[in-house]
Amino acid sequence: MEIQIISKEIIKPSAPTPHHLKTYKLSAVDQLAAFAADIPVILFYSPTDEISSKNSDYLKKSFAKTLTLFYPFAGRIKDDSSIDCNDDGATYVEARVAGTMSMILQQPDMDVLEQLQSCKPDENVDEPSGKVMLAAQLNYFDCGGIAISVRIRHRIGDASSLASFVKCWGAISCGIYDNNAGTVVDCSSLFPPQDFSGMSLLYSLVPRSPFNISTKRFVFEGPKLAELRGKLCNGPYLKRPTRFEAVCALIWGVVGEDSESKKVNKPATIAVDLRKRMDPPLPPHCIGNIVHLAVANWEDKAVDCNGLAGKIHESISMINSDYVRQVYADGSFFSSMRQRMAEMAEDPSTVRGGVIGFSSWCKFRFYEVDFGWGKPVWVGTSLRLQPNWVMLLDTRDGEGMEVRIALPNEEMVKFEQNPDILAYASFTPAI
Repeated sequence: MEIQIISKEIIKPSAPTPHHLKTYKLSAVDQLAAFAADIPVILFYSPTDEISSKNSDYLKKSFAKTLTLFYPFAGRIKDDSSIDCNDDGATYVEARVAGTMSMILQQPDMDVLEQLQSCKPDENVDEPSGKVMLAAQLNYFDCGGIAISVRIRHRIGDASSLASFVKCWGAISCGIYDNNAGTVVDCSSLFPPQDFSGMSLLYSLVPRSPFNISTKRFVFEGPKLAELRGKLCNGPYLKRPTRFEAVCALIWGVVGEDSESKKVNKPATIAVDLRKRMDPPLPPHCIGNIVHLAVANWEDKAVDCNGLAGKIHESISMINSDYVRQVYADGSFFSSMRQRMAEMAEDPSTVRGGVIGFSSWCKFRFYEVDFGWGKPVWVGTSLRLQPNWVMLLDTRDGEGMEVRIALPNEEMVKFEQNPDILAYASFTPAI
């Protein structure tokens, strides 16, 4: 599939950022996120008369207005602990795709999705410093459809922040302007910045991928997911697991089980959004990396999905305002991070890890983003996951879950053939 770049430019906020907001302080979690990859999302829209009637200038103007509300996204990295909100702008790309959108939707391919999100924040137009925080790419298909991709640097925000920006851009494109859409909260007081200079050196020594990794996409359709939840109900550990708990428990049991002992020997980590868990709660649409990793252990026992779901539920429930403040105040979290990176730098085989991680983009409502021509038919991402990592998204109807998982090749072969996975999930789902 041939993709031709039509234009590439920097777009600045439609209004200047007030002087007293010119510096955005990074929290310790933002600093840690700098070690991670950019966060990309791509929304596919079917051909409509409204798409053809809305020209490029219309979307550029609404993009500039959105940057005014999310002004740190139009800034530049000042140092390890702050962003200079200087209104220098974000990258905006338009591309023409030779082909129909259905070619991608029939079988989404990671390499093709990456081309639709080819412009990264640090690949900007005029600035060799590579400090742009956000990039958007509009892909026009021959069939009349459009795919809009947006990616942000992880240093400035998490997936929830990305969702807030995209939803606000869509709303402004429809003539809806919410002054609170991009609430900027100073989280540096909650998670005080740290000196991570030593950790940066350790991270540079960690091999990126000493194993051949496969990433697969599969879907739990709504009825099958309801069946799975029903199977895990009324057990001794949990009465009614959520969709997230049920799917994670099933995958944890399959990936974490030792082939010889038949016991689960890998703990699970779960990325938990803290916005509603702090006291007082933070605005749900505020930007930044406002997450913490919960850890669930099954202590080398035989697989019991109800028990695994119960442990996931228990570990998430522990993450409250008091817990988070204590962990970041006493420095124990950062000590464990430094120790883990030191282990990976010393022994590359530990990169493969004995941990399986889960993160969820569910309930971010990407499928409600409307630029004036209807809602997306599919929401995807070109994010390359780390080994033993699982990412979950809602399906279009909100009842099922789309899952991406990255595993070493030999483990992926076993995973795809596991009867428990095949009983509830499809590896060739139609979009």
